[in-house]
Amino acid sequence: MYNIKLLAVLIASSLGLSACGSSDNDKQAEIKPIEVNLRILETSDLHANIMDYDYYQSKFDATIGLARTASLIKRHGADADNVVLVDNGDLLQGSPMGDYIANNFKQDNTIGGTHPAYKAMNTLGYSVGNIGNHEFNYGLDFLYESISGANFPYINANVICEADCWEGKQKGDNLFKPYLIEEKMVLDNNGDQQVIKIGYIGFVPPQILLWDKQNLTGKVTVMGIVESAERFVPMMQAEGADIIIAIPHSGVGSTTNPIDIDDENATWALSKVAGIDAITFGHSHSVFPSSTFIGLENADLEKGTINGVAAVMPGRWGDNLGIVDFKLELKNGTWIIVDSTAKSMPIYDKNANEPELVQPDFGIRDAVAKEHDDTKTYVDQPIGKASSDMYSFLTLVQDDPTVQIVSDAQIAKVKQNLIPALKDIPVLSASAPFKAGGRHSTAADTASYVQVAAGELTYKNAADLYLYPNTMVAVKVTGAQIQDWLECSANQFNQINPTSTAPQYLINWNTHPTYNYDVIDGVNYQIDVTQPTRFDGDCILVDADAHRIVGLSYTDDEGTVFVGAEFAEKEFIIASNNYRAFGGKFAGTGSDYVVMELPDSNREALAQYITAETAAKGEVNPSADNNWDFATISTAVALDVRFETQDSALADAFISKYQQRKMTKLNNVVDEFGFAVYSIDLQN
Repeated sequence: MYNIKLLAVLIASSLGLSACGSSDNDKQAEIKPIEVNLRILETSDLHANIMDYDYYQSKFDATIGLARTASLIKRHGADADNVVLVDNGDLLQGSPMGDYIANNFKQDNTIGGTHPAYKAMNTLGYSVGNIGNHEFNYGLDFLYESISGANFPYINANVICEADCWEGKQKGDNLFKPYLIEEKMVLDNNGDQQVIKIGYIGFVPPQILLWDKQNLTGKVTVMGIVESAERFVPMMQAEGADIIIAIPHSGVGSTTNPIDIDDENATWALSKVAGIDAITFGHSHSVFPSSTFIGLENADLEKGTINGVAAVMPGRWGDNLGIVDFKLELKNGTWIIVDSTAKSMPIYDKNANEPELVQPDFGIRDAVAKEHDDTKTYVDQPIGKASSDMYSFLTLVQDDPTVQIVSDAQIAKVKQNLIPALKDIPVLSASAPFKAGGRHSTAADTASYVQVAAGELTYKNAADLYLYPNTMVAVKVTGAQIQDWLECSANQFNQINPTSTAPQYLINWNTHPTYNYDVIDGVNYQIDVTQPTRFDGDCILVDADAHRIVGLSYTDDEGTVFVGAEFAEKEFIIASNNYRAFGGKFAGTGSDYVVMELPDSNREALAQYITAETAAKGEVNPSADNNWDFATISTAVALDVRFETQDSALADAFISKYQQRKMTKLNNVVDEFGFAVYSIDLQN
């Protein structure tokens, strides 16, 4: 691409040289390099947290929300001559405001105007948005009506129309525009206008076909992320894209097997695709670059690159803004990347003298004021009463009321709907803690705990207890599959050396997200953390001789106890959710094992259970039945086993009252993210 003014200068210089004999130095002085600084700003995984507000605790929250991120967007946009703003996805689901809007659609088949996410985002000048996996949670009709309110285009390169698609799309067509090339008018270092063609391409995990099977089966298919990039990036180059920005809703992923066509987390592999100049990614709620990724192969955490490609991931819920800076130079009609860097900027720093790094953007607050008020009314609807507190401060280290009440509700719902042929099979429940310190990767994660006090319960309490809009699904499994299901779940814990007196941290935050720590209720078992893990975080067998799950048993209504081979051969129904049941990751999951699909969301089933128990008994009792525990470690040395949880007076009081094993808070020990550190006695 040639600049007209530059050509005029060259012609004039040539004429001047022939007429006046100008020196080479004079010629060089007249011709300056044409350079452009371009900044890409990214939001990701907002999860409908538009307001800086905690609906579960009914108070403003300076650690979350687009209303805060918007102030960073404006600040860092004003600092640069040339700026574009992109969103990575997972926008429409995840907060009570998102649930409120989706509930209205469920009742009336209409959102009733522009979705509040877009009311807010339309004020900020986004260039493009990508589709995240949670965009599909409420169905394609809801998604289509929602994104119709965006004043910016949407892209996705790997979701393919199968049937009944919108806007005249036929089978085999991309459901969304696969990529976009924006002709961006920019200012160069001389103050002149230039045009740079910026290409954007977006991706979503192929696993949406499993996670939202009920919404997508027969309607779409999905290509692999790297597969679709290798198809479309050359097309973008052929159409003249000067730089290409990939916007994958995908975490970092594997460096040892980076070309798995169906990989959920494929950013590292994507950085190896020729032609991609920057990656603004998301999905795993982490912050890149950051100390979390020390040791990541071919990652430069100072510059913010992976395999030399600028890359940024800005956390979740608006707690960070992603920034990529390019320095470009026009050489022989082609824009060349001279340098690129990436970084994430937080909205809050707990360790700073003034932790609130930005003030709210009142334009965003005003844009969604009505929906905000309506959401507060929505979540305050009464549903029943609880006999005791439900806090998740201990959910990773002992059986816990926040998981127990979900399991009780799931078992009740499945039993109500069992067909006669399944009536004699015992019903169990698999449930995981969704709010148990987040990903332990940002200061905001310290607030990510269920906090539902005893007494009157409202819908917001049910939403706090069950974060996602999953639907009820049950699978039929054997006891042997339950054993392996739990073995994979036990990857949540690091291996403890029984001969070491050094501090040893119990919780594996690095490779096992807490939403994959399933507790199976209705059986009894212990976890021996001195043993190596049998499976990794993806339930891939890593040690066939390892067994952490010990003492696994089932007791029927007549008091008969099933253990060993009898247990392994026995059949069970496990109540769970669509994400787990269709996921195929854990033993006994996948379509072949599904025996029941209900239209009810797990959250609705929980609310119904609370209401029914309150009506029948005056209140619901969420007390944990302590069906699991760690195996006691027999050793001659004094172990120093530790775990992290929230640092608060509320957590201190709850732990003091409900601890099953001796737990001691370590004075003045707070980790880098602000979590308190406790010791736990696994020897008595």
